[in-house]
Amino acid sequence: MYILRLGLGLVRRVAKRRNDIALYADELGKGFVGELDYTLEASNASIFLEAHSQYSFMVVPKVFKELTTKRVLTMEWLVGENPTKLLSVTKELPTNSTSSMITNADYLGEKLQVEAKDHLLDLVNKGVRASLVQLLETGLLHADPHPGNLRYTPDGRIGFLDFGLLCKMEKKHQVAMLASIVHIANADWAGLISDLTHMDMVPPGTNLRRVTLELEDALGEVAFDEGIPDVKFSKVLANVWSVALKHHFRMPPYYTLVLRSLASLEGLAVAVDENFKTFQAAYPFVVRKLLYDNSLATRKILYSVVLNRRRELQLKKVLLFLRLGSTRKSIGVADWSERTNRREIGDAGEFQTAKLILNLLPSRDGVVLRRLLMTADGASLAGAMLCKETVFFRQFLVSVFADSICQWLMKTTIGKEGTRQLTRETTSQVQAIITDRRVRVVLFKVVRDVSRQPFLALRSACCLLKIFVVALARALHRFVVQLSEGYLPSFSMAPRQIVGTT
Repeated sequence: MYILRLGLGLVRRVAKRRNDIALYADELGKGFVGELDYTLEASNASIFLEAHSQYSFMVVPKVFKELTTKRVLTMEWLVGENPTKLLSVTKELPTNSTSSMITNADYLGEKLQVEAKDHLLDLVNKGVRASLVQLLETGLLHADPHPGNLRYTPDGRIGFLDFGLLCKMEKKHQVAMLASIVHIANADWAGLISDLTHMDMVPPGTNLRRVTLELEDALGEVAFDEGIPDVKFSKVLANVWSVALKHHFRMPPYYTLVLRSLASLEGLAVAVDENFKTFQAAYPFVVRKLLYDNSLATRKILYSVVLNRRRELQLKKVLLFLRLGSTRKSIGVADWSERTNRREIGDAGEFQTAKLILNLLPSRDGVVLRRLLMTADGASLAGAMLCKETVFFRQFLVSVFADSICQWLMKTTIGKEGTRQLTRETTSQVQAIITDRRVRVVLFKVVRDVSRQPFLALRSACCLLKIFVVALARALHRFVVQLSEGYLPSFSMAPRQIVGTT
């Protein structure tokens, strides 16, 4: 290690680099020590297991410390498939691929290929989630995340092996990494450079404006597909890396590890699905982090994306965040690769988005959403609720109000509830919203802002009146139908046949 440090110091002087690249020798030395002393690796495995025990899709083998020494490591056997092996199975050709005959062996081979592809894509999806959990939640990173150290277990979890070295991140670096993902997704290259500065990567005296322009020229505008950034992670990585080397950025160990992990996972997925993009698997996780984490740092990132400088809501981004936030369970990689599946998810997503708003507003988890509504300009919120993009929410309100009115009519007239179009949970959520003091504060603030613009106030009042009238009409129709079904005898319109006898 001493000789390596001397050599790197010489390289630094010859290459005229400003950052101390000899520090990489220290990181390499830590890895060597961890690999040579199995008691350290056993301790690392136990620490990693404890930090990630709450994430059910991740599995870490248990260490038997009483049977472990410096030269012997005893761990639980982890049953699972190697990603490299899965990839090789997907590439194997049937034995009679050149023949028109299809044998039973060929059929079984194709079935194994399809199964291996599904397992590999699921492994990649969970691998991306696991990388983000380590990066944004626990701050404890597996330092050697290549495919050989991963396993896909029979119950569909991702398993980790080899804990010779772990990397611990500082909280400020976690926040900066979260912001960098959001800024990359929104093609905000100036924001990305600011994030890299907060990660202590940018040397003092660097011309930030020049670096930003170089990134803009290299990456350009980011296209969106169904609201998800349509960009290859490997492309972003290559361009950021080239700019970093050109301007002598210091690459901290955690940054290199995360990029390496995500790039290797994307490489595995692209080998079997050329349409796979890491951001499509990662961005929903990031969005949910912003929607549910009430820390000042994450709220600042959220506001920078969904609000403009005048604190007006940017509706498309708000709807995207809510739609992705409503999918608590991460969407599978295979689902995003098929256009038909995307449309199905999008249609159901509108209902889930509206339901998420009702869920969040009066709940403990909704503090971020309530703070956002209090911070945003109320007039822009009212205007957003009147546009065509939010017609699904107005229709959802009509259904909810119609259901509530119909239930009230049935209960007051005949003393029992009728059949519900929506769930009991939804109508109870409406009652919770109406009676919640925090929600009323938000509504009063919005009304106060809207009242300053008479024309907008008139449009809002007409919209609310229309929602109520349509809901009342639907409720009365449903009430009459349910009464008729309960009290009027059923008729059969088929002609009766009279059988005579002689």
